[in-house]
Amino acid sequence: MTLTLAAAALAFATASASADSMKITIATEGAYAPFNFVADDGSLQGFDVDIAKALCAKIKAECTIIKQDWDGMIPGLLAKKYDAIVASMSITAERKQKIDFTGKYYNTPAVIVARKDSAIKIGADGHIDPASMKGLKIGAQRATIHENFARANFPGAEVVVYDTADNANLDLMSGRLDARIDDILALESGVLKQDGGADYQIFGKGWTGGILGDGAGIGVRKEDTKLRDALSQAILDIRADGTYKKINDKYFNFDVYGD
Repeated sequence: MTLTLAAAALAFATASASADSMKITIATEGAYAPFNFVADDGSLQGFDVDIAKALCAKIKAECTIIKQDWDGMIPGLLAKKYDAIVASMSITAERKQKIDFTGKYYNTPAVIVARKDSAIKIGADGHIDPASMKGLKIGAQRATIHENFARANFPGAEVVVYDTADNANLDLMSGRLDARIDDILALESGVLKQDGGADYQIFGKGWTGGILGDGAGIGVRKEDTKLRDALSQAILDIRADGTYKKINDKYFNFDVYGD
């Protein structure tokens, strides 16, 4: 009898620990449409949010999604304010020194958007001629791959950083910036599809890889390998069962997962 009770207690403890491990808090920014944004009713919405919910359902986790300013995203994870980041955070070598990532869940190019009458020139390779960016003010969100890329590739330009993409977009469209660098889909949503957006365009080819990273992944603490692996597998699973496509097609007219 004692052995039976002990076994039952062990089973209950194991089940409780398992249940606890399936309660996950996820952070997103809420200021990077169409990937994550705050809807009129105050709820967090967007591609990142829908993907997070689908992954939680796949791994049978009880998930809470919270809003976190971009600048504090990695510090908040390391301080255990939440367990994962689903906020269009690119997988880069620099970030991997501090945190770990799942496999990518999308990969879209970075581009430059400016007024159609901009003096920006395109080179023979289809990319922007860096010399034509000299003296221009380029807006980028602070502490992003896009800020790093602009500084590395357009040394003659002035890179102006912002706390949010929305604020950078506002300055572009009010004439306080000459150009914006960001993800193509974020700029389509935040500039080209806005009132007055017809005066702007994407210049040249987009960029991926290198300093821009290996696509957007889910950030977790280095010690949380089981969570990382479970979410990585769940990304593949929702790709395979059609869930990913349904979410993708809600926001985009092409497969944002990439090659």
